[in-house]
Amino acid sequence: MNPRILPPTPVTTPGRVPATVVDLDLASRLPDVLGVDEHGRRVERAWLLVRQFTQPIGALLLDVPPQGLTGTDLAAAIDREIPPAARPEPGYLARRAEVLADAPPITVVVCTRERPDGLTRTLDSVLDQQYPRFRVLVVDNAPVSDDTARVAAEAADRAAVDGRAEVDYVREPRPGLSHARNRALRAAPGEILAWIDDDEIADPHWLAEVARAFADHPQADVVTGAIVPAQLATDAQLWFEQYGGHSKGRGFTPDVFSPATAHRQSPLYPLPPFGAGGNMVFRPGVLEHIGGFDTALGAGTPAMGSEDTLALMQVLLAGGTVAYQPSALVWHHHRPDLASLRNQLVGYGTGLTAAYTSLLLREPGLIRPLLRLAPTALRDTFGGGDRLAGLQADFPRELIGANRRGLARGPFAYLRSRLADRRLRRRHRGTP
Repeated sequence: MNPRILPPTPVTTPGRVPATVVDLDLASRLPDVLGVDEHGRRVERAWLLVRQFTQPIGALLLDVPPQGLTGTDLAAAIDREIPPAARPEPGYLARRAEVLADAPPITVVVCTRERPDGLTRTLDSVLDQQYPRFRVLVVDNAPVSDDTARVAAEAADRAAVDGRAEVDYVREPRPGLSHARNRALRAAPGEILAWIDDDEIADPHWLAEVARAFADHPQADVVTGAIVPAQLATDAQLWFEQYGGHSKGRGFTPDVFSPATAHRQSPLYPLPPFGAGGNMVFRPGVLEHIGGFDTALGAGTPAMGSEDTLALMQVLLAGGTVAYQPSALVWHHHRPDLASLRNQLVGYGTGLTAAYTSLLLREPGLIRPLLRLAPTALRDTFGGGDRLAGLQADFPRELIGANRRGLARGPFAYLRSRLADRRLRRRHRGTP
């Protein structure tokens, strides 16, 4: 593949680019990274996604001097961090081709609300998949305009020309991400469901690597993949990566989580080591078995998030298996400014403890294992931990406090969400 330097648009920091994102493959000529971009802005760092024969094998953040970095400089830095002896053999390419020869049909679900530009970008990337047959389901959550329906119809026209995919559109009148997710379950029973968010871009081999993971791990109920930054054009986007981003330290080493691994990774904490909602794929029937997504959790509720975290915990607690396949890759557009990042971290904290509250209300017997994990959680939250250890001097410490405030309010937010959800259901009585 040809190396790509992803442009730092549409959001930027005036006069400077905190980091440029470079997608490169060691099988191709490595690009030069200029110290100044085409608009005369100083490029301070380069975030590299390193692949070998299309498979991601690592990521590096390098300082960029004023004169820039040559391809030789990049190669030397990569060799220091990812020695050639530690790189995988390219046999997976033959395995990918073998899997694609008998690829299972997959339904890609995009839940969205009044974000036509982001949705267009996401759908374009999904329709560009190197995959023989798939369906796309757009769930329009509590729409107030016909923008989402229009974007879905335009995507359906493009898909019809190609002939490999079809694009369907459904509405969910009840606001809230979990309601939208559950609407997808009703619209696609008995199908493999691959979830991607409308602020993400799917890598061309995303579905192929999902299928490879299911083929290599037939016991897996869920496959999750890596979520990497699409751009780091503002300080806030770089700060989010410092805080762990969506990767949370998972890196690019495949892993499998199941009851057999509970001794090294509890399904209850730390979370989420096994994946996130912007890149998760469920076998048919798995979500139905756990009762779908908790509609008192997720974006659009007082609990703000973590419907995905709760679902993954429930799968593991029920004896299921989650396979982490980092080569099933999507690119995420992080929040561009400090205020939206602050709100995001409040939401993450709120959603996490709200999810624990939901879990305990369902299964009170889990209080004992959670209490055993509490000292570790408190130490990680207030005493440092791996996530805080990676923060640089310029990271706003107020963001740590924002996340902690969210953690404290989560249980109360969940109870408010439960009440609000009951009122919402009464208003929409008669809706399936």
